[in-house]
Amino acid sequence: MRRLPSLALCLLLLTSQTTLAGENAFVNDPEPPGPSNFKEGTPWTEIQRPLPPWPKDSDLVEFQVDSPTKQPFRFYIDAAHLEIGADEVVHYTLVAEASNGARNLSVEGLRCTPRGKYKIYAFGAAKRFTPIEGADWQPLSFEPSEHYRADLWRYHFCIPRAFKPRPKKDMLRSLRGHIAPRQNSGFLTD
Repeated sequence: MRRLPSLALCLLLLTSQTTLAGENAFVNDPEPPGPSNFKEGTPWTEIQRPLPPWPKDSDLVEFQVDSPTKQPFRFYIDAAHLEIGADEVVHYTLVAEASNGARNLSVEGLRCTPRGKYKIYAFGAAKRFTPIEGADWQPLSFEPSEHYRADLWRYHFCIPRAFKPRPKKDMLRSLRGHIAPRQNSGFLTD
């Protein structure tokens, strides 16, 4: 006799549990709520462009690298072919010159994202550029050997905290040292 009431009690508990589960006080939306006027943006796409011509020595602008270690290279940007694309990629030719006069050239792009990204399009030798097939965007490295890219991103090419490229004339002024470091920091000057 005792088995029958305990079985009835179990059935009663099971049916009340399923009823309670169906009466959930929370609304389970398939996606989180958002503003009604919110529209999904279009994804960023890169615009392809041809490689620049070989730089002339008269167009090279030297810039200083802010690094705790002594740099084995002097760094230059080809001012004549520094460009900002419609996709907001800063395109430039970088010249790294060793103390013996040997030069490494690369055609690169830099994006003014919150942590910065770069892409190498081509390397130069014998007065011509060789494109790199399938190159991808890479995060900036803050290692001493690649600190020059982080400096281009932080001090010369990008507007601090706006994540947009500076106008070309401001980039060139900054590379030439005509913009004070506080102007590059994003804070108001004194």
